[in-house]
Amino acid sequence: MQTYDLIIVGGGMTGIALAAGLADSGLSIALVEAADQPPHWQEDKLDIRVSALSEASRQLLEKVGAWQPMQALRVNPYQGMRVWDSEGTAEVVFDASEAGVLDLGYLVENSVTQLGLLAAVKDQQNLDWHLGEFSMELSEPLDKTGSRELKLSSGKVLQAALIVGADGARSRLREWAGFKTREWDYNHHALVTSVRTERSHGNAAWQRFHSTGPLAFLPMNLQGDDHWCSIVWSTSPEKASELMELNEKDFNQQLTQAFEGRLGQVELSEDRQIFPLRQRHAVEYIQPGLALIGDAAHTIHPLAGQGVNLGFMDVVALTEVLQQAAGGKQSLGSLAVLQKYQQRRKMDNLAMMALMESFKRLFETQALPVLLLRNLGMKLVNSSTRIKRGMIARALGLKQLA
Repeated sequence: MQTYDLIIVGGGMTGIALAAGLADSGLSIALVEAADQPPHWQEDKLDIRVSALSEASRQLLEKVGAWQPMQALRVNPYQGMRVWDSEGTAEVVFDASEAGVLDLGYLVENSVTQLGLLAAVKDQQNLDWHLGEFSMELSEPLDKTGSRELKLSSGKVLQAALIVGADGARSRLREWAGFKTREWDYNHHALVTSVRTERSHGNAAWQRFHSTGPLAFLPMNLQGDDHWCSIVWSTSPEKASELMELNEKDFNQQLTQAFEGRLGQVELSEDRQIFPLRQRHAVEYIQPGLALIGDAAHTIHPLAGQGVNLGFMDVVALTEVLQQAAGGKQSLGSLAVLQKYQQRRKMDNLAMMALMESFKRLFETQALPVLLLRNLGMKLVNSSTRIKRGMIARALGLKQLA
């Protein structure tokens, strides 16, 4: 039996960020991770999984000491965004200078973010790693404070006042504890890959909305070459399967056509992967001695790249709540403490999920009146600096812009 104040299950981005945020808390922390090796990253090849980090996420990563090692690998700030409708002529153009900010966001390979966080916690004194370990069994609360035990695949048993599930969309911890979820299948698959285009991306993100789902070209720089983009193509499962079966030449041609050749021809494309898309939201994020963060608590459509940012904001809220509880000698696993975390995050997450669902449904509707109103609305948004500043502030994770 090994006893801790806090056990974090899942050594991905949100799990390590929570541990890093509590480095100076005085709490003893265990981090349980099934992988026994750090993620693989290559200087001369883009990772296929990329996230669009907001300014609020950047501030968190800088605070915990991860941002500088991430920049030493590869971080791609972007200053522009162009969004248009495949069924009309309207287009919305966002520009950082128009909003009075340096960047609209940062495109970072998931492996880079994770490696940066690993560098930040490398010498953390209050953190014990349990690598190559699977969670095997979760106990019921042992007492009124919510303290629980977690059995690992090695046979080790860990005990803590609070166990945090940061173990992803298919969270074992969530299932074992019987957390109820509301979820549905988007009937979309996301095809992801990296491509090199004929023309430079100009440090702008590009997104075309099709009736079958959005297609995004996200600007990346590979060893100084600004013709590389990370692709997220959300489409029907049938179309995704067809695209996966194409040879590189035919795939590049279809991708160029689907993107209207905005960046010229797609010249090169790397290996492709597809991921089924499903929205999921835990009805409650907490139980005595348990809390869920990140994808374990909520998953969202990638059309606006907000998934990882919502997870990092969970980390910010839970870190502050646990630091306050530790300072006040309160039990970390008590519902009185954990309710503060849930109250701070649940409504914000639901609001963002509802907004993304509304956008998805709006752009897949083909009724003529909706098409006309949609294009009129986009034209109005594009003509209003005030509206665009508000949208940019929300995307940056800030309440408002200066």
